Amino acid sequence: MNFDNFQKAFADFQSHCTTLFHNLTHHPNPLPLPKSPPWARVAQNGTTTTRPMPASAIEQRLEGVPVYALSNAAEEFLLVSGTSTGKNLGLFCFKKEDAEALLDQVTAIDPHMRQGSKVVPVALNKVFQLKVDGVAFRLIPESSQVKNALQEREKSGFTSSDFSGVPVFQGKKITYSRSLILKSQNKRYRPLFFRKEDLENSLQRASSQQSKLNPAMRQGDIQVASLEDVIKEMKENSSSKWNDVVFIPPGFDVSTEPNQQ
Repeated sequence: MNFDNFQKAFADFQSHCTTLFHNLTHHPNPLPLPKSPPWARVAQNGTTTTRPMPASAIEQRLEGVPVYALSNAAEEFLLVSGTSTGKNLGLFCFKKEDAEALLDQVTAIDPHMRQGSKVVPVALNKVFQLKVDGVAFRLIPESSQVKNALQEREKSGFTSSDFSGVPVFQGKKITYSRSLILKSQNKRYRPLFFRKEDLENSLQRASSQQSKLNPAMRQGDIQVASLEDVIKEMKENSSSKWNDVVFIPPGFDVSTEPNQQ
């Protein structure tokens, strides 16, 4: 599959929220934080190297991945107050329905916010480095994918009831298969998926295209990492194990016709 096709298919996301970013510092009064799905926490600590991957390169790998934020009638982000952090929170949901549910809770607390408030798509590659004084930005993963991540880790022998971050999935052998390698300008990229089902569908489609039986998935064949950890390693070291990955938007599978490999 040509990586350039993904960039063209989702380029329009880059201009969705220019006004929102410009108005970020003019946010409305914070609202009490309603109960919401678990959100990601950026990993702490780690060894920093002197050869970080350029931010522009990381942005390119994230291009086309949408997240969903709350906006008011003035095209400003709706922020909620974090009772434990003392900061206002800007929340970005990977699932549109989660953002809509969050908006319902926010407007139920303050009905005056209902007029003109809405859920808006935002390009992830434009918010992963977003910084505003007094505001902490959080990514809210799909709860079903957190469950998938915990199940896959349990299959690999790691038992936990909590997953810190936004889970991303890759196949231990699948993503190195020629059928799932993305190509652009003589470079090869391994896809990372935000949904386990998209990885599985990619394998099924690739197997069908090559007239091969879908190989049985064995324990440990699906590997799980957190988006935050992957980006952290990219920022610290351009030669990290993640330097050849690209993120696949939720709901998309990846495969390549045999004559394109």
